[in-house]
Amino acid sequence: MSLVDAAREVRERAYAPYSRFKVGAAIRGASGAVYRGCNVENVAYPEGTCAEAGAIAAMVAAGETELVAVAVIADSPSPVPPCGGCRQKLAEFGRADVPVTLATTDGTLLQTTIGDLLPGRFDAGHMDRT
Repeated sequence: MSLVDAAREVRERAYAPYSRFKVGAAIRGASGAVYRGCNVENVAYPEGTCAEAGAIAAMVAAGETELVAVAVIADSPSPVPPCGGCRQKLAEFGRADVPVTLATTDGTLLQTTIGDLLPGRFDAGHMDRT
């Protein structure tokens, strides 16, 4: 199963009663395992969880900390990129050259990378004080 197909499948499980905007994400860990996440809304909007964050949490819970590919899908006229916070989360676990596929439910695909989504990323090197 492709990452886009895995994201498409999990998107159907999204909890989006307020916006009705379901998003699915799938990431491939360095081991080759696929981890999925879907958005989970809350009536108090800031308390929701993005699909990408859910997939990353599943990966970390399984014991992995490196992702090598990402797919995100939504029912939108054009491919939907991750929000700013999720771009930083993806950058935490993946190199700048990690491929990211953004997809619509009608089959439109846009290929990019974590680095293109988040140029000038903040990373652990900025924390080095030695």
